[in-house]
Amino acid sequence: MRRLIVVYNPRSSRYADVRRDVLDRVKELNGYMVGKFEVKKVDIEENIADLSRILKDGDLVISAGGDATGVIAANGVLKSGKDVTLAVLPYGNFNDFACTLRTKTIDDVLGKKAKEVKYYPLEIFVDGEFFRYATCYVTIGMMAEAVYIYDQPEMRRRLKKSFGRNITSYTVLMKWYFKNRHKKKFLPEFYLNGQRQDKRASDYVAMNGGAMARVMRGRIDYLDKKIFRREVGRLTSFWELFKIMYKSILVRIPGKETTGDILEFVQHSTVELQAEGEHKKFENISKIEVKKGKRCLKVITI
Repeated sequence: MRRLIVVYNPRSSRYADVRRDVLDRVKELNGYMVGKFEVKKVDIEENIADLSRILKDGDLVISAGGDATGVIAANGVLKSGKDVTLAVLPYGNFNDFACTLRTKTIDDVLGKKAKEVKYYPLEIFVDGEFFRYATCYVTIGMMAEAVYIYDQPEMRRRLKKSFGRNITSYTVLMKWYFKNRHKKKFLPEFYLNGQRQDKRASDYVAMNGGAMARVMRGRIDYLDKKIFRREVGRLTSFWELFKIMYKSILVRIPGKETTGDILEFVQHSTVELQAEGEHKKFENISKIEVKKGKRCLKVITI
């Protein structure tokens, strides 16, 4: 009998939906041994390690939550080294991983239209040490710091009560942008693959998946073993941000094709990094590397 393990966060703003649509539904399934992995209120690395230890060959893991829960599920699967299939359901604010895979319900995951594909995530290294796998995108700079507002308790309470979660999310983000965009230098001066970048640059973005912040369209680079796309920009300028958003929503996220990027900072610096909703501040670092991972995920898409 195949094991099915649901990964979920009981503190998420949409936990009530997860309980009704997923946890209660899987109890009714025949042919599966159902288990649950509750994301604990500890460091994300501990959750990844705990999940990886319980996985076995042949497991089906279903992430039912936002992109941060998907990060835990994907990294746990990859860290386990086991032959595991991953599915992702959208119960967060933006749900970029689930949008990329187009899976919305348990029926999508287990239905006749479901198929397995090989998904090649990004790897992130900080000062030569492995940090994290990222499935859809990585941002460094202002956009990374802005996402931190969603981790605040008051914001989580607002999202839990709000019927228009997406509108609330974007409204809060825009307020933060206009209040903070000129307050500091978000991205320290750096070299990208040996070439010095414009010192006014505020953001580096590496794009691998099909969506970013829900409304921005990506490509299917996640199916490629080597290639992804990146953009460096001065997004503290509203005009520059508008141009990128306009292209990203109506066409595709702009960006140059690359097989790997090394950001080397002119001086040891404090840097904000974000991968699919998970924010991290690094202090006194000199280098960040982003490249395609050597391992791939088996994921369900439709």
